[in-house]
Amino acid sequence: MSTHNAPEIPRTAREVRLTEQLEGELTLDHFGIVQTPVPQPNVGEVLVRTDYLSLAAAYTDLMRPDCQLPVPPFLAGERLGGGAVGTVVRSASDKLAVGDLVHSMSGWSEYSAGPAEAYAKLPAGIFPSPAYFLSQGPTAYYGMADIARAGEGDVVFVSGAAGGVGSLAGQIARCRGAARVIGSTGSKEKIDYLVDELGYDAAFDYHDGPVVERLRELAPNGINVFFDNVGGEQFEAAVQTAAPHARFALCGALAGQIGGGRAAHPRLDLMRAITRHLEIRPFACYHTPEQVSAWYEHFAQWHGEGRLVFPHTTLEGGLARAPEGMLGLLNGRYRGNVAVRITSG
Repeated sequence: MSTHNAPEIPRTAREVRLTEQLEGELTLDHFGIVQTPVPQPNVGEVLVRTDYLSLAAAYTDLMRPDCQLPVPPFLAGERLGGGAVGTVVRSASDKLAVGDLVHSMSGWSEYSAGPAEAYAKLPAGIFPSPAYFLSQGPTAYYGMADIARAGEGDVVFVSGAAGGVGSLAGQIARCRGAARVIGSTGSKEKIDYLVDELGYDAAFDYHDGPVVERLRELAPNGINVFFDNVGGEQFEAAVQTAAPHARFALCGALAGQIGGGRAAHPRLDLMRAITRHLEIRPFACYHTPEQVSAWYEHFAQWHGEGRLVFPHTTLEGGLARAPEGMLGLLNGRYRGNVAVRITSG
């Protein structure tokens, strides 16, 4: 087997490692940038240059020593993981060629190497930018379509609606025929963004008084679907304003991840849940090939038809920008999905 090469590959490159397990609030001190040798691919392997790296709030859970997510956690002293899109620059495999665009979970590094099977070849030309392949769409689509089963005539409430998952979840509900889509967010600017750019019917700032009052005002007949990225008070309010047989898809608990305290342990009004026949389903998206394929199919179709926009922020500045970007994401600084451009290639 011949090894195909691309020119101008450095001998060393940078990666970001977790300095210590996360116990409290995430700070820049939890990130360490180190220089490492660029690996050489063995037979059946490829070397990939990272072009874009995804950032997600769920990464903080993976940094904690008591992580309960169904994926391997990030360990102190090791490279941070996560989704990345890159270009094959050396190949010792017949399955991928130099120049192929691929997706992997190789994490926070400028280069990575491994078995060709660990890198999924991406279709060319279906999206304006490779960053589109780093959307949190598989999670949003699986939760809204398969878990909550949002459809014709539903009144849908999405908490954390301006985030990477929420900004897509509401649009997915609309594409599936929802009659009314309501979102919560943290500022007037983001309210305008949800309504004017993403097509939400209504949105509110969760800081402006009791959430339950806003939901009763915006959904006087109750909500049929709740896609929860936040937990805390917003979960409790959704239970109080749920229509009979409402379906809850519990995707995240940002209020607990950042605020802690009681926000991490919202109260469930059991009698309300029982008498309303609520269906409450927590879920974790494993990003199986089937889930990813289902999302790409609908994403390409709806985006091509102009029915869905991709809210995203691309941070420039290379790998060194990733730690700062992660803190900014947690502080609500960005809209939609967040990616870091690692190279200009």
